[in-house]
Amino acid sequence: MAVVPAYLLGTLPTALVVGRGYGRDLTTEGSGNPGASNAWRTLGRRAAAVVLMGDVGKGALAAGMGWAIGGRALGVGCALAAVVGHVAPVTRRFRGGKGVATLVGAALVLLPGAMVVLGLAWALIVRISGVAATGSLVVAAGLPVAAALTGQSPMEVAMWAAAGVVVVTRHRENIGRLRRGEEPSLSD
Repeated sequence: MAVVPAYLLGTLPTALVVGRGYGRDLTTEGSGNPGASNAWRTLGRRAAAVVLMGDVGKGALAAGMGWAIGGRALGVGCALAAVVGHVAPVTRRFRGGKGVATLVGAALVLLPGAMVVLGLAWALIVRISGVAATGSLVVAAGLPVAAALTGQSPMEVAMWAAAGVVVVTRHRENIGRLRRGEEPSLSD
């Protein structure tokens, strides 16, 4: 079944591989999150761009594989599996990233128009606030809404919602810091 390879694809540790190239470990530096935002703060723009492309690519490949094998529903199922793989990788004791870029990659394949709009919203929010987590939460919450508005099946909407819940849940510490006004900006 395609969901298992999609999960395993999600477990590929893009940020850890890039960090090792710099002689660094992103799970012990900065926020400790193996993702593009921490790579930005810890290693700089170039490293963050590579991490971002790798994580987006995982989601896109998983969604595209599922769609090609079994249609949109399997594409979204594989997208969800890749996000879960990124967030809870069995290879790293279920300690992974936050899943945003992997979710975005999947959405670029399955909901490209909506993802362009949500991507612009993310960029505007981050530009104004300087805080990546706020924009990421908007994307996670916006995808099931976008799926519903574009007429996708209730099952697909539910799977986008499940992926969004995974991403939002992984941001619980960020949400707490946002409420307290303590969330670091990308420039911190």
